[in-house]
Amino acid sequence: MLGGIEFGRIFETFERCAFRLETLSVYDVEEERAEYEAFLAGEPMLPEWADNPWVRSMTDRGKSVSRVHVLRSPLTDYLRYELSAYPGNVTAGETIGIIDLAEQAVAGLPDHDFWLFDDAEVYRMYYTEGGKFVGAEKLAPERLAEYQKYRNIAQEHAVPFSEYWDQRS
Repeated sequence: MLGGIEFGRIFETFERCAFRLETLSVYDVEEERAEYEAFLAGEPMLPEWADNPWVRSMTDRGKSVSRVHVLRSPLTDYLRYELSAYPGNVTAGETIGIIDLAEQAVAGLPDHDFWLFDDAEVYRMYYTEGGKFVGAEKLAPERLAEYQKYRNIAQEHAVPFSEYWDQRS
């Protein structure tokens, strides 16, 4: 199992594309805590969220970054915060889709997060019940087709983020 720092190095080494499936309604990220609390207090997002520097650091090198977030309305406070930051990710070049299970049932998706890199490596993500990252497990190559199928199902059913967000704004 890879911890946060070890797993983070993969973002420096993947060559073409990274896909993420997100399934949690709350992520407990230490680096986001102060910003999240400011969001809850009604303060505006920080200026760097207008063009996410983390995403931009990859897309400026010609890498594709995409995600589908599977969620269920009504949104948790954390999801309202996270989705409020997504426009800056989109500006930086990330493709984001949303599947709201309150609006549509989608069969065949896993109940956990994963990253798929270059259609060649898949990492299952592990979190505590409260959403704190525990580690990532690199899955065996024979599981690759299974996770490519999950990605394809998610992308097929996802609503583009801007369409989803415009309906709620």
